[in-house]
Amino acid sequence: MLIRYGYDITVNCQQATPMVCLMAVHDERASDIRSPEVVVTNPHVQTRTYRDLFGNICRRFLAPAGDFSIWSDGTIEDDGICDPIRSEAKEIPVADLPDGCLLYLMGSRYCETDRLSQIAWDLFQNVSPGWARVQAICDFVHQHIAFGYQDARATRTALDAYQERVGVCRDYAHLAIALCRCMNIPARYVNGYLGDIGVPIVDPADFSAWIEVFLDGRWMVFDPRNNVPRIGRIVVARGRDAADIPLINSFGPHVMKSFRVWTYDVTELTVEA
Repeated sequence: MLIRYGYDITVNCQQATPMVCLMAVHDERASDIRSPEVVVTNPHVQTRTYRDLFGNICRRFLAPAGDFSIWSDGTIEDDGICDPIRSEAKEIPVADLPDGCLLYLMGSRYCETDRLSQIAWDLFQNVSPGWARVQAICDFVHQHIAFGYQDARATRTALDAYQERVGVCRDYAHLAIALCRCMNIPARYVNGYLGDIGVPIVDPADFSAWIEVFLDGRWMVFDPRNNVPRIGRIVVARGRDAADIPLINSFGPHVMKSFRVWTYDVTELTVEA
């Protein structure tokens, strides 16, 4: 299937402000791109890209004073298959984990493993290790937090989400990640495009956050916010938590004036359409 994706963001800056934008599709999907992503700014400014420590594509530019917009659009081919379920996947003892996974066992800005450790063990120590335990964590988080855009808060941590029981997709992801890490299961934060393909359209299109957990020697997708297999995930960035991969990192004050995202199936549409 073919999925068209893109975004249109407008910010207002009091003065020229350096910014870094993490909105480009991850390099792992480069071979699937069918219409290369086009990036347009208004007013026009020079941009350049680099890779961060996690291998994500970062776009760097200087936003001028006043209103500034950045727009992008592209098309990608997807296999159209739902997220796989691998119920037999096993946990790997910490002593046997690859070195690169150890980072994803430790606490981070939004995932306070030290303060959630006892809670995690009280809840999940008697659950069968492996896929079943991670799914139990996602089931708990899905039921524990009430979703609402009006409840979004940039400073909310995993512990805050546990205590307040409200949030958006990033809060679901942070709490699930923290609980997994407390159980010695490596977990990392992922954001990207996830259109309403194969499911009812309920909310406006938005960037989504989910998690990847290391089981049986590979990273596997879990989604505590939706908690059902989905079609058409397009990874943009991965990190320890949202602090590593903000959509826009601004080195100065700015006001978000508009933010629009699109992700939809265009398999049956003609090129002209």
